[in-house]
Amino acid sequence: MTTHMTQVAGSRVESAAAATPAERTARRKAVLEWIGVHALGVAAALFFVLPFVFVVFTSLMSDQQALTRDLVPDTWQWDNYRRVFDTPGFLTWWRNTLLYAGAGTVLTVVSSVPVAYALAKFRFRGRNLSLMLVISMMMLPPQVVIIPMYLFWAKQMDLSGSLWPLIIPMAFGDAFSIFLLRQFLMTIPNEYLDSARVDGCGEFRALIRVVLPMAKPGIAAVALFQFFNAWNDYFGPQIYASENPGAWTLSYGLESFKGAHHTDWNLTMAATVLVMAPVILVFFFAQKAFVEGVTLTGVKG
Repeated sequence: MTTHMTQVAGSRVESAAAATPAERTARRKAVLEWIGVHALGVAAALFFVLPFVFVVFTSLMSDQQALTRDLVPDTWQWDNYRRVFDTPGFLTWWRNTLLYAGAGTVLTVVSSVPVAYALAKFRFRGRNLSLMLVISMMMLPPQVVIIPMYLFWAKQMDLSGSLWPLIIPMAFGDAFSIFLLRQFLMTIPNEYLDSARVDGCGEFRALIRVVLPMAKPGIAAVALFQFFNAWNDYFGPQIYASENPGAWTLSYGLESFKGAHHTDWNLTMAATVLVMAPVILVFFFAQKAFVEGVTLTGVKG
């Protein structure tokens, strides 16, 4: 056994010695490139993770330590999170945010899928013009139409002080969601739809039975985009719900919470963690479908 190992080691030394200078240079270059790429990756990861770690550590400090330069809690104050939940209105903000993000996501997906399917698979006069209109709506900032929209919902519909002016429009589709879904549906071969039509399926049944199961990654990407956008939305609730604290969302309520606890940085950071945690958890469990859906939307245009 010892003799065999000696022979193997000797053969490796001989092969290393037999390597040409160019091969040794290439190996050293490959090792240095590996080290450089991974060092940059670790640095980028730390750049994004360390602020979140700082927020979590601060949220677990005492009231006095949170005002110091300490980075690590002396004692872990998990009770800070209970104090945040006991704040009047915080659970109401959670309920409103779940309603806004959940209902908005469902309405956006349900209303955007048929439009994207028509733009991707139907041939009709004005299809390219319709697509250009969708793209032009993506370029239109929401601040441009906020005044006429507010006058309509507040004066004509009398829905000011609620989240319904933000939820109801999602039932009529979203330009970005339609475009993203259209790009994904373009990657589905038409042969599947032709086979379904030959078997007697109508367009609606083909959409439900054939297209939707194959479009799950794209739908997941659109749903996550819409959920994150609604969950983090500050501008919309500020415009429509600011006058009614019972309709505030977490993003808008957090501003009020920070103003009421401007010296209690530990509580402010604990509230921030509670606002961020659902988004992080949703993306963590759905990141595979999200990345796949976003990637495949650019395969075919």
